[in-house]
Amino acid sequence: MHTVAVLALDQVIPFDLSTPIEVFARTRLPDGRPGYQVRVCGEGPEVDAGAFTLRARWGLEGLVGADTVIVPGTALPEAPLAPAVRAALLDAAAAGTRLASICTGAFPLAATGLLDGLRATTHWLAAGALAAAHPQVEVDPDVLYVDNGQILTSAGAAAGLDLCLHMIRADYGSAVAADAARLSVVPLEREGGQAQFIVHDHTPAPQGAQMDPLLDWLRGNLASALTLADIADRAGVSTRTLIRRFREQTGVTPLQWLHRARVRQAQHLLETTRHPVERIGAQVGFGSATAFRDRFKRTTGVSPHAYRRSFG
Repeated sequence: MHTVAVLALDQVIPFDLSTPIEVFARTRLPDGRPGYQVRVCGEGPEVDAGAFTLRARWGLEGLVGADTVIVPGTALPEAPLAPAVRAALLDAAAAGTRLASICTGAFPLAATGLLDGLRATTHWLAAGALAAAHPQVEVDPDVLYVDNGQILTSAGAAAGLDLCLHMIRADYGSAVAADAARLSVVPLEREGGQAQFIVHDHTPAPQGAQMDPLLDWLRGNLASALTLADIADRAGVSTRTLIRRFREQTGVTPLQWLHRARVRQAQHLLETTRHPVERIGAQVGFGSATAFRDRFKRTTGVSPHAYRRSFG
């Protein structure tokens, strides 16, 4: 039987903690036998879980001999990692144990150095902090989970469930994983990634940036067939200068920014109106429905129709 150790650190997020416990504990093999033994391992005798205090049956010794160790997210992800926890995670990795994180559980893993040089993810709200604190980690804020083989990371909340189902499928095959998904009343695979859930009041730009008047004008003219030359004329600079300044202040080119702003507006319209997809594409400035669908899926990971089914 496969043993899963769920590590409860101080300030553990209860949702992230309970997800692997429930999913793995309820997994059954075709002959009815349980697929997993689950150990909840506390950082100390008692763990502060916010709304309650947790007394785990296992301490850090429960990680020894486990086939998988899962690190749920914590409410204080950038808190210093206790030396004993660091040592336990490193020992588990050295023993070949599979390590996985849910949400901000990526921070403790990164603090051990185990994510250095690897692609990883976390909740999109915490992705910038993870990248800043651990520059050797390639942080991807747009995906639901990342599988590097021995080490896996997932995004926030429900993405932990996606990761657990992914690991069950790797361990026992699609039939067992599909049964586990049915018990959890979720699809075995979801469309898209975190990008569809990221919400900005405006397309990101530094506050007080010199480009703000131009960005406001662009937001007001998303439906227009704007070219790079049109935007440069409005800014009163050459196209070359425009591109340089845009990259300096927004991190993307003018047309990339424009495409993203159009997709954000399309998301709002898909959520709040019953307009056909083709009409929405035209309303936000795409020349054809095909171009709109292609750009929308590249930006959010799902089609406009799939997005509307989820959020409309």
